[in-house]
Amino acid sequence: MTAQQAIAFAVLAGALALFAWGRLRHDLVAILALLAVVLTGLLPAGAAFDGFGHPAVITVAAVLVISQALKGAGLVDLVAARLDRFTEGPTAHVSSLSGVVTADSAFMNNVGALALMLPVALQTAARRERSPAVLLMPLAFGSILGGMTTLIGTPPNVLIATYRETELGAGFGFFDFAWVGFPVAVIGLVFMATVGWRLVPAARRAGNTTEQLFQVEDYVTELKVLEGSDLIDTTLESVESLASDDVDLIGLARGRGRLMEHSGDYVLREGDILVVQASTKRAQELVDAHGLEILTSAKESFYEMTGEDMDLVEGLVSPASRLVGRNLRYLRRRTGGALSIVALARQGVRVEKRLMRQTFRAGDVLLMQGRREELPGLMATLKLLPLAPSATPLGRQRRVGLSLAIFGAAITAGVMGLTSLPVAFVAAVVAFVLTGVLSVREIYDEIDWPVIVLLAAMIPVGKALEETGATTLVAEQLAGLTSGLPLALTLTLLLVVTMFLSDVINNAATVLVMAPIGVELASRLGASPDPFLMSVAVGASCAFLTPIGHQSNTLVMGPGGYRFGDYWRVGLPLEVIIVVVAVPLILWAWPA
Repeated sequence: MTAQQAIAFAVLAGALALFAWGRLRHDLVAILALLAVVLTGLLPAGAAFDGFGHPAVITVAAVLVISQALKGAGLVDLVAARLDRFTEGPTAHVSSLSGVVTADSAFMNNVGALALMLPVALQTAARRERSPAVLLMPLAFGSILGGMTTLIGTPPNVLIATYRETELGAGFGFFDFAWVGFPVAVIGLVFMATVGWRLVPAARRAGNTTEQLFQVEDYVTELKVLEGSDLIDTTLESVESLASDDVDLIGLARGRGRLMEHSGDYVLREGDILVVQASTKRAQELVDAHGLEILTSAKESFYEMTGEDMDLVEGLVSPASRLVGRNLRYLRRRTGGALSIVALARQGVRVEKRLMRQTFRAGDVLLMQGRREELPGLMATLKLLPLAPSATPLGRQRRVGLSLAIFGAAITAGVMGLTSLPVAFVAAVVAFVLTGVLSVREIYDEIDWPVIVLLAAMIPVGKALEETGATTLVAEQLAGLTSGLPLALTLTLLLVVTMFLSDVINNAATVLVMAPIGVELASRLGASPDPFLMSVAVGASCAFLTPIGHQSNTLVMGPGGYRFGDYWRVGLPLEVIIVVVAVPLILWAWPA
């Protein structure tokens, strides 16, 4: 092993450890790895940012925008509205919803497809008096399975096709992935609909419904300012400073009036009602210290006080949300106090104390209060996913045909070789803007910039690993281990290693590490690289063992009430089935 190879392996090991650790964002880890290979001389400084112009990066960004266009046009809403009659039994319920998500995610972003169907799943689960846990994990897994069927279904497929084009002169076609991905997706859906949902422990736990996550009376208390209270003639700012960690002032009212907007310089008067989030013990301490009276634990009266112009909504913190890694103070500054957090649930468990000290995470479920007309805009700005269906804006449904026509034309142009897919998809984005399907602002809002930075940074890192011979060294070791074994067993080993790596780090990063190793391994064995690249593509998309392996898994953890260990109970048998099915299909479709 040369000194350069040792450095390359050290950088790779450090990056993988940081990815698995999860305390630093994936894009930051990728930038650190890029800086490491440049500063150690493994990569010329002039090539450090070549990844930002890479065709795979452009394609992924364009697909994210196209997903938003199809969503805004109301395409999935039309399909979801017709699903109710297919939700009577749990098997039919899981099959219908997961089937729609799987089909959607073949042509749009996985997380976007899941986000569209998540409110539908929760609403139909409540109507059928069924635990959301029965539906949400199959829904998340369906979004991942669907992405395996087309070139644009998931970033790993885009990266594999682009890598093949770079190394071998021609990439994979748009539907080449379907030879393996489609049967795998169908068999995976059958498993989830018949057996998988029964293996979810959360589905058997009592009282697991979204409604039971949040009982307002457990959080909100109304405290009336009595005559003689030392708070009279003081400002709200001084009240908030009494105990910022375990008391949160979420509203102010007088008598039976509505909840009023408040500012720190509001001066309290006798008869004012403070609506606070606090434990019973803490509320009683405030009463004793400041001459207050507990009116109610905020059941019906709280809803009455909110009035017709105020509303309570539940929202899910998406991985792309501005709130990830931030706290309540940031939310207040960002929304100008227009949005109040009444409660928070994490991993299906209510967080009942010290809300002010909580740092928001992807997958958190928030119970929020604000003005009805402002809530949709605030949630969109913060990238919070609503947990209740919202109507498609007026006039959008008539654009379904137009959106599909533009998207179909882009795919046709790319498949027929009239132009490259990145150019075709960028042209589609421009067409969406010119026809009014998308606004210019939506283009930039819907691109998941951390993913783009991750890809753009890791592509040069992968190149550095190849040029130092590090990937060749790994391939030589694997070739030695599999010497004399049937090719099917070699592909199985590559597929399984890729699967487990994808369960702990980002799937795109997994491809950038494993694709060069797969091609080099094929070269050492004198075989075609295609089955090896397909094995990497399938393995990178199979992140079913943990909630951190894929963003879809993270999103359903809170609403579904899942625990960390629930995923492998369902995901492990699913991955075993995929390996058994995928390897023969890969060798049939892409003979060595």
